Amino acid sequence: MNFSQNKIKSKTAFINDDKKPDYLLFLLASLAIIISIIFSYSLSVYTVLNYDYNQFHFFMRQLFVGTFSIVIMWILSQMEPSKIVGKTGMTLFLLFFFIMAIMPFLPASMVTASGGANRWIRLPGFSLSPVEFFKIGFIYFLSWSFHRRVMDQPKKMKWKEEMILVLPYLGAFLLVVFIVAFMQKDFGQVVLMGGVLFILLMFANRSMKFFLSLGGVAIVGFVGLIIAAPHRILRIQSWWSMVQDSILSFMPEIVSDKLRIEDFPEPYQVSHSLNAIHNGGFTGTGLSEGSLKMGFLSEVHTDFVLAGITEEIGLLGLVCIVGLLFIIIWRIFRISRRITNPIYHLFTLGIGLMIIIAFLINSYGISGIIPIKGIAVPFLSYGGSSLLSVAISIGLVLSISREINEKEKGK
Repeated sequence: MNFSQNKIKSKTAFINDDKKPDYLLFLLASLAIIISIIFSYSLSVYTVLNYDYNQFHFFMRQLFVGTFSIVIMWILSQMEPSKIVGKTGMTLFLLFFFIMAIMPFLPASMVTASGGANRWIRLPGFSLSPVEFFKIGFIYFLSWSFHRRVMDQPKKMKWKEEMILVLPYLGAFLLVVFIVAFMQKDFGQVVLMGGVLFILLMFANRSMKFFLSLGGVAIVGFVGLIIAAPHRILRIQSWWSMVQDSILSFMPEIVSDKLRIEDFPEPYQVSHSLNAIHNGGFTGTGLSEGSLKMGFLSEVHTDFVLAGITEEIGLLGLVCIVGLLFIIIWRIFRISRRITNPIYHLFTLGIGLMIIIAFLINSYGISGIIPIKGIAVPFLSYGGSSLLSVAISIGLVLSISREINEKEKGK
C-alpha cells in the first residue's frame, strides 16, 4: 500500500461516508438559525435608532454568526464521534470553568458587566459568555462520569450509599452555583443546569427515594439562593403582584389577605410582553410592523424575542416556530434513545434537556407564569455566544447520530 492509499485510509477512519448523520436535524436547526437572522433585523429597529447604529448592525452580526454556526454544525456532523465528542466536551468543561472562575479578577477592559456582575469576556469585535459553552462541557462531564461511577451500581442501594455515591457531583454543582449564581448573578443558568443534573441522575439508574430526598434539598437550596439576593426577592414580589389576583381568588379570605401585596408595581417588561402577544392576535401585524418594539419592550430581539415574534407573525406563526423547536428536540431524543453508547445516550439526552428547559424558562417568564429570567431562547435570541454554543451542541449530536446503525435508523 503506497503513501496515498495510507492517507486515504486515515481519512476514512476520521470521516466515514457509510455513516450518515441525521440530515433532517441539521436542516431543521439551520432553518431555526435563519429565522433568528430574519428577526434580528426586524426586531432591533428601535435599538438601532436609539444608539445611532447602522440599520443592518444587528442583522450583519447575526448573519455572520449564524452562517458560521451552520458551517460548524456541518463540519462536526461529518466527524466520527470518537474523534471529537469527548475531546470537545472535556475541553469546554475545563476551559470555560477556569475562565468563569478568574473573571472576577480580570481588569475591566477584558470583561463586560451586567447587573454588577462580570458575565462576558471582551474580545476584539465581540463579547463571549463563558457559561453558554460551559453548559455543554458540564453535560458531557456528567454523562462521562455517570457512566463510569453511577450507572453500573445496583439500583437497590441504601439511601446513605446512594448519597455517598452522588455526593461528589453535588459538591461540584455547589461550586458551579457559587461561580454562576453568586459571582455572575445568573440564577437562570443554575436552574437550567440543576434541572439537567437532576434528570440525568434519573436516567443513571438511581432509586425514587433518593430523588425525593434530593428534590427536598433542591427546594431548600432554591429558596436559599433567592433569600440570599435582595434583587431576587424584589423580582419575586414584582411577579407575585402581577399574578396574585388570579391565584388568591381560590384561597380563603383570611389566607389571601396575608399573602396579598399592596402598592407594588407590576413588572414593566412582562406587561409590555403580554401586550405584544395580545397585539399580534392570530395572524400578527406583519413582519417588521410590530409597535411594542419601538421603545416599549426593550431587549425584544434578545430575551423577549418570542413576544416580538408573536406580535409580528401572530399566534399561528409562533405555533409553527415552537413546533419547529420541538421537532428539533424530538429528533435529539430519538437519537438518544437509539444510540447504544451510554455516554452518548446521556449526553444527547442532556443537550435536548438543555434546549427545552431554556425555552420553557424564557417562555414562561415573558408570559408571567414564572418570574422573568434573562435566559436566551435557543436558536432564536440575538447573541453570538448563545447561537454558537447551541450550534456546537447540535453538531456534536449530529456526529453521534452517525453511530446509529442502519437497522435502527430504519425503524
